[in-house]
Amino acid sequence: MDISVIIVNYKTKKETLDAVNSCLTNTSRLKKEIIVVDNGSADGSYAYLSKKLKNKPSVVLIKGKMNLGFAKAVNLALKRSKGEYRLLLNSDTRVTNNCFKRLIDFAETDKTIGVIGTKLILPNGSIQDSCFNFPGIVNALKEYWFGLKGSYSPFYKNRTSQVDAVVGASFLITPKAFQKVGLFDERYFMYFEDIDYCRRVKKAGLKVIYYPEVEIFHYHGLSGKGLTEASTQWRRLIPSSVIYHGRIRYEIINFILWSGQLWKRIIKSKI
Repeated sequence: MDISVIIVNYKTKKETLDAVNSCLTNTSRLKKEIIVVDNGSADGSYAYLSKKLKNKPSVVLIKGKMNLGFAKAVNLALKRSKGEYRLLLNSDTRVTNNCFKRLIDFAETDKTIGVIGTKLILPNGSIQDSCFNFPGIVNALKEYWFGLKGSYSPFYKNRTSQVDAVVGASFLITPKAFQKVGLFDERYFMYFEDIDYCRRVKKAGLKVIYYPEVEIFHYHGLSGKGLTEASTQWRRLIPSSVIYHGRIRYEIINFILWSGQLWKRIIKSKI
């Protein structure tokens, strides 16, 4: 098996089916499997997908009894996967023609690559900011106190670049990375699990690459639409941020972000 494509579904059954179909019609001679994890959707997703995918032998459907969170759901699929390469896709993505082969061909050019992220195209045609510097105190200060945009917040590059981390919506794990790093950290329910994985990849001596030569369409936000109200979505960042940074660093960073935003509002109100 050349590649295992992993898609986690949570109350996005129609979008997930569209994502799977886009993978199935992706033209290449690669041997691929598509593993879909229904993460305890409780909205008829599993029955719907079972019916729609029953005659597609290259698709494996896993039923979760409850919402395990993204990392645990991905790990269920990773443990079942047989592909040499493993590509994580959000359920609200659509792949473009021949992207699997192009990703693998690029990965084969450098055996020190651990993770590859692709260009993500939003519905309005703009490019999603999907690269990160590792978030930390110094980078928070650079952006929120000294105005160096992209130091802490996500960004994108116009050319192939080595970066600290890429977003998990389109996330290729190479054989070397899977061998050295393995599964995702299941302490993360949602958010930061992709950045944490990239941090572990870099600690293992491998590269994280943003590769904009491959484009994938991303209907951003649909994959998490059933989790909470948009106005309180930020609250889900807190537990994962504490795990990633540790409590003391989290509190320091939180103060930097809060104070920097407050100062900007004060300055703006006086202009």
